Formats: sequence, C-alpha cells, structure tokens
Amino acid sequence: MARRDHSQPAGPRAEDSPGAEQPPEPSPAETQELDTGQRAPGSRVTHAGRTRAVPRTRTGAAWVAVSAATLITIALIVFLAQNTGSVEISFLGMTTSTSLALALLIAAVGGILLTLILGTARITQLRRNLRKR
Repeated sequence: MARRDHSQPAGPRAEDSPGAEQPPEPSPAETQELDTGQRAPGSRVTHAGRTRAVPRTRTGAAWVAVSAATLITIALIVFLAQNTGSVEISFLGMTTSTSLALALLIAAVGGILLTLILGTARITQLRRNLRKR
C-alpha cells in the first residue's frame, strides 16, 4: 500500500486555482537591476526572489516638494521678467501706477499668505478635534 504524504493537504491547492494571485514577473528595470546592480527610478527593490516597492519617506516627500517649489519659482521669475511694463492699479478708490511684475509678485505673495493662514487654521482645528477624542 502506498503511503500518502500528510504534510501537504489533499486536494487542489490555492496557488493552482485560476484566480489565485501570482507574484508579479520582474519588469525590465528589475531585470536590469539584477544584471547591473543599479536601479531605475521607481523600480522595485529585490531581495531573495521577493519584490517590494521602494518605501516612501518624509525626506523623499520633502525633496519632491522643494523641487516643485523651485520649478514654480523659476517659472514665476521668468513670467515676471517678461512683464515689466507699467500698469495702473485701482483698489477701493485708490489708484497707483507700478510695474506689472511688481503687481503680479504682490498678488502671488498675497495668495500664498492667504493659503498659509487658512491651512494653518484648518490644521489647528483638526488637531483640537483630535485631542478631544
């Protein structure tokens, strides 16, 4: 009589079913990483045959934010440099004449300050509600 191996359950295994999730095949970037030892941006880190996404960190998020702010600042400087003509501005009965670049810069700084003030107020409100719970 043949002995049956009881270490594995009898019947079909979950891995054999058609809908079972299989580990993803390595992408060309991952294959290149295995060949060259260098990773392509956004590729997965491989270790012992397993793949996992590169973890996101606060430092990485800060780097992205600083990079985006730098690009926006450069675009703003170029925009201001191209708009140096004089304009007349009227507000609440007051009238003045200034360069368009200065007027745009004042408007941009005002918008940034308004956003910071409202964002700070909202964050403070959320923190107070969290402490009450």
